[in-house]
Amino acid sequence: MNSFNINRRNFLHGATAALALSTFGAQGMDLINPPKTWRVGLIGTGWYGKSDLFRLIQVAPVEVIALCDVDKNQLNEAGKLVSQRQKSGKTPKLYGDYQKMLAENEMDIVLIGTPDHWHALQMIDAVKAGAHVYVQKPISVDVMEGEAMVAAARKYKKVVQVGTQRKSTPHLIDAKKNIVDAGLLGKISHVEMCCYFHMRNNGNPPVEAVPAFLDYEKWTGPAPLRPYDGLPHVRWWRTFMEYGNGITGDMCIHMFDTVRWMLKLGWPKKISSTGGIYVQKEGKSNISDTQSAVFEYDGLNCVWQHRTWGTPNNPDYPWSFTLYGEKGTLWASTMSYDFIPEGKGEKIHKDVVFEKEKYPEDLKEDKIELNAAPATRLHMLDFLSAIDNSSKPVADIEEGHISTASCILANISMKTGRPIVYDPVKREIVGDREANNLLARPYRDPYKHPDYKNV
Repeated sequence: MNSFNINRRNFLHGATAALALSTFGAQGMDLINPPKTWRVGLIGTGWYGKSDLFRLIQVAPVEVIALCDVDKNQLNEAGKLVSQRQKSGKTPKLYGDYQKMLAENEMDIVLIGTPDHWHALQMIDAVKAGAHVYVQKPISVDVMEGEAMVAAARKYKKVVQVGTQRKSTPHLIDAKKNIVDAGLLGKISHVEMCCYFHMRNNGNPPVEAVPAFLDYEKWTGPAPLRPYDGLPHVRWWRTFMEYGNGITGDMCIHMFDTVRWMLKLGWPKKISSTGGIYVQKEGKSNISDTQSAVFEYDGLNCVWQHRTWGTPNNPDYPWSFTLYGEKGTLWASTMSYDFIPEGKGEKIHKDVVFEKEKYPEDLKEDKIELNAAPATRLHMLDFLSAIDNSSKPVADIEEGHISTASCILANISMKTGRPIVYDPVKREIVGDREANNLLARPYRDPYKHPDYKNV
């Protein structure tokens, strides 16, 4: 019996079970008394770090042995919650320094739920320490970080799953299989992707003293050190380009990654983008409130649009993608999909799968995305299966890099005012020295930017 065998009671829950059984075949039926408990650590115990960890606890035998966070209050609270969730009832060891956590513990799996500017260093250090990694999206804040992350995963022969769990979302798996792959759309020659959420935290909080429970220097890490103006988590940090890549880096990656998966697309041939701060100019935020991007392929353009003001073009699909085929159109989001055929054919609608009755603990979890929980559970099962079989997971780090880097390159296009052609073999932007200088951000001393040639 292999190490992927999963506790029968936890595994046979709802739609996740049915999908997992269809995904993993006979292996999914061998579910009795697992011989192995996964030793797990989490770096970044905020909202989504805990959410990912709790989904893993729900579907696999794990012992969470260590947690790390630079916010002592957040860390201590996470320790209590984990002790209540995990079977052993033990409180994990608590750390303020992730490198010390990696050095003092042998872990099979490390989950990374920190802000984007920390992902690269932590993922690379974790695989060097011998762990497989589940890292949140986007994987990096610059393109060369992503190149180094892929190189590290391959060099140290570790499975790295990216938290682009749309690929494990039950109704989107159904749409891929029964709409796209079945040919109901016919030839697809145009894709639109969008986000119209008012999610750009825009304000002018005053500079204040850093609280004793937060190591702000360590939170900032390799990024520029901004004057402290309140706790950067949960969403405040996302409104600054110092730590991420704006709405395109945060939200486009999910939709673009899903489209690439559905249509079997690799790197775009050309990327162009325009936008800026057109409306919400009153606050400190420096991310765009309006942006369009075009990811070009042969005979196909994937077009992104976000606005953090106004109303969505379709109230039912405010964050979504739309595939336009010669035989019909597919609207899809985290909540549902609608297939609209050309002519008098049959329309098809499917909604998100909820598992609230099967996992009642979800209802008590603070800030949980109930629509995403089944997808994350299935994503974790895929991750464990890849570890067990020494194979690539559905959201392998290289796929996460292509989607992340493409969104970053769109921002570079917007900044330079020129289209971008990226050569993934030479790892350079073709014929544009200025743009090439933007592929790697400067790191704050004493941090060193990772190099794909020497990870």
